[in-house]
Amino acid sequence: MSSLIQLFSDYTLQIVALGSGVLGLLSGVIGSFAVLRKQSLLGDAISHAALPGICLAFMLTGIKSSEVLLLGALISGLIGTFFIIKIVNYSNIKYDNALAFILSIFFGLGLVLLTYIQKLPNANQAGLKNFIFGQSSALLIQDVEWMIGIGSVMLVLVFLFWKEFKLLAFDEVFAESIGFSTQKINLLLSGMIVLTIILGLQTVGVVLMSALLIGPAVAARQWTNRLNIMVFLAAIFGSVSGIVGTVISSVVTKMPTGPTIVLVLSMIVLFSLLFAPGRGMIWTLYLRNRQKHYLKEKLKTEEGAA
Repeated sequence: MSSLIQLFSDYTLQIVALGSGVLGLLSGVIGSFAVLRKQSLLGDAISHAALPGICLAFMLTGIKSSEVLLLGALISGLIGTFFIIKIVNYSNIKYDNALAFILSIFFGLGLVLLTYIQKLPNANQAGLKNFIFGQSSALLIQDVEWMIGIGSVMLVLVFLFWKEFKLLAFDEVFAESIGFSTQKINLLLSGMIVLTIILGLQTVGVVLMSALLIGPAVAARQWTNRLNIMVFLAAIFGSVSGIVGTVISSVVTKMPTGPTIVLVLSMIVLFSLLFAPGRGMIWTLYLRNRQKHYLKEKLKTEEGAA
């Protein structure tokens, strides 16, 4: 018990757990709309598109502070999103093909720039590779404060534009027919997805951020058919994954935090897929067997009566 108290009184653990919990909550809320709009791969594309922005920000400034690097990532992510939207709107290329195209180009460019930077005779470039898989132990209280501040603004925007986001997720054509500017709403939602991903790069990295964005919403969708409950559950699942993953990585020696968070989230998703009432695979199998048994008994009864 004393070891547990000592663990949770550790300042670094508190900061990392708080940051991971806030990130998981935001990912659950914003990711719910991406899942419902069948844009699950958008998070993957944007997170990979952010890598060249991180590298270019360092090359131009020579500064390795989180604010500068994440600003570069934000600009790069927004440019990637802009290209995806324009390719889909002004060509015959489908959405998933555009995502894969932009993801490959930007991530390839990012790896080339990262390799170039690593060969520079400058010790300050050390640690940039951590953005690929994340390094949550490097989170500072300032980073968490940024997460909370930006996250609060995004949650307020979700509350203010709840009706518009809901219409966009379920029936974009109807939203246009009643006068909503779906293009502006889509840009706002895409911008919020980009911001969420950029906030998570330092914690779980470029490769795993898409899992944190999509996983909570996928798990929550199994438990309900109501949007408000789904968003609430996704926020809970994401936050719990962040906190529990951080604690596990602190207890187990040399256990990376980002991948551990994703593994905890994967267990939640797997449990939801198997056991969620109404949609879970085990539940569905149980209902099928029950129906088969009922039909057999009914057939026997009818044969006996005949």
